[in-house]
Amino acid sequence: MSPATGRHLLSIEDLDRDGIERILDRAASFAEVSGREIKKLPTLRGRRVLNLFYENSTRTRSSFEIAAKTLSADVTNFSPSGSSVEKGESLKDTVQTLSAYDPAAIVIRHPHAGAAAMVAGWTAAAVVNAGDGKHEHPTQALLDVYTLTRRIGPLDGKRVWIIGDILHSRVARSDILAFTKMGAHVTVCGPPTLIPRGIEALGCDVRYTLDDLREADAVYTLRMQKERMTDSYIPSLREYVATYQVNARRLGPRQVLMHPGPVNRGVELSGEVVDSPQAVITAQVEAGVVVRMAVLYELLAGARTTAPEPGTPGPAPGTTASATRSLSATSSVVG
Repeated sequence: MSPATGRHLLSIEDLDRDGIERILDRAASFAEVSGREIKKLPTLRGRRVLNLFYENSTRTRSSFEIAAKTLSADVTNFSPSGSSVEKGESLKDTVQTLSAYDPAAIVIRHPHAGAAAMVAGWTAAAVVNAGDGKHEHPTQALLDVYTLTRRIGPLDGKRVWIIGDILHSRVARSDILAFTKMGAHVTVCGPPTLIPRGIEALGCDVRYTLDDLREADAVYTLRMQKERMTDSYIPSLREYVATYQVNARRLGPRQVLMHPGPVNRGVELSGEVVDSPQAVITAQVEAGVVVRMAVLYELLAGARTTAPEPGTPGPAPGTTASATRSLSATSSVVG
């Protein structure tokens, strides 16, 4: 990794299994802290975190804000509405303007693939990709691995099916990479029009029906990304529901059900399975805070040579300053 890329989390691709496990171990230590009456740590006191969201978000933005504040960082939330973006200011100029306030980290969500990587070249701050177009969403993948391993244990040899709109899903791409790095066997399933050509190169299998769904240990469903669709990809929503909806008839009693949210009840999932004991959707939301705390810690505090402040979880076993290396992304997009 080139030193010029700095300390960023832009993609799952540059994290090996050890790197993922280090973040998950850190998240687990933060989960223990969250059980305390006072949930505040002094780790990032006096440091600034900017949330730069050019797309709507509930879970990701709120969890990054809570994560940074729990670590005692000062947080500023930025959205294009009401800003100079509406006057035509470019992303580069916006980033350079905000960088003048000396942020320690910028969390960026943007509708264009590769935007986070560009931002990393325009600022001295650590950059975290919170979703760039249909490219990647690495922290979602990390919290998904965290949630699933806490439910079923190590993922070696486990089978994970990802179902739905794979073509437009940055979550699917990041999850395929993360789950396979952790030893799982990943299968993607959906209408042929919503499966990217060549996606097998990421290390997954492809199916077009749910006939063998019962072989999965975990079932991960995705919503239709209508905001990214410019063409008609399915004959009708009714036909999609009949063929690909995961419901009580199709979901086995021992299978774990996951979804990144927001859920379109009655479309990709029936209401009964959303509310079933098999669903860990709420657990995924809860994991978002501690996993994003771990990411911010690794990027901003993990490379410090000084000892952690009192009350801060110590480094995970085997962690060194050099281990908090650049986590930059490649800009390749399958499909």
